[in-house]
Amino acid sequence: MNVLTDNLSLFREGFIGTVELTVVSGIIAMVLGVIIAAFRVSPVPPLRVFGTLWVNILRNTPLTLLFLVAFFILPKILFPDVDSFVLGVVALGFYTSSFIAEALRSGINTVPMGQAEAARAIGMSFTQVMRVVVLPQATRAVIAPMGSIFIALTKNSAIAGGFDNVDLFNVTKTLSNDGYDITMIFIWVTVAYLIITYAINGAFRLLEHRMEVAR
Repeated sequence: MNVLTDNLSLFREGFIGTVELTVVSGIIAMVLGVIIAAFRVSPVPPLRVFGTLWVNILRNTPLTLLFLVAFFILPKILFPDVDSFVLGVVALGFYTSSFIAEALRSGINTVPMGQAEAARAIGMSFTQVMRVVVLPQATRAVIAPMGSIFIALTKNSAIAGGFDNVDLFNVTKTLSNDGYDITMIFIWVTVAYLIITYAINGAFRLLEHRMEVAR
């Protein structure tokens, strides 16, 4: 218990850092995921090819390697003075967007094709069909897997702690170096991660329930 009470401010800072990494990278992943999912089902061949490459490359690249690229290559080529937090959320957001895109594409495939064809028949553009007809229905089918993706994102954010970001993993390293019992450190850090992941799970369960009621 002493490791928590003696370092409560550090735990709080790490907890907030993990939440910030999860939320910001999650927003980036959602925006990119929706765009890439639309590319994947687009009638324009170059967009489909780009979406396919994006998903296949990012999903099959180790996240640690993406962090290495973000922290050691991007600053030298494009952004020399970027904050480590920005680089961390870029790596996490891009990686997670590939999983969100695939989940959305699977949901889109559950929508009867006749509905999209009917929408196009009355003059809707591809963008309007996706926004008004397809995505609202596809969202219901992907809420559960989306929750799992965001929980995985929370756990993946621990990698950012190894790249000078203040998060729960970084707290573990700091307290371990200060000589505290590693077992107690891991117990309290695990509790903190469980609080975040259970909150995400509860939010998506509530969203799933509300969308079922809306049918």
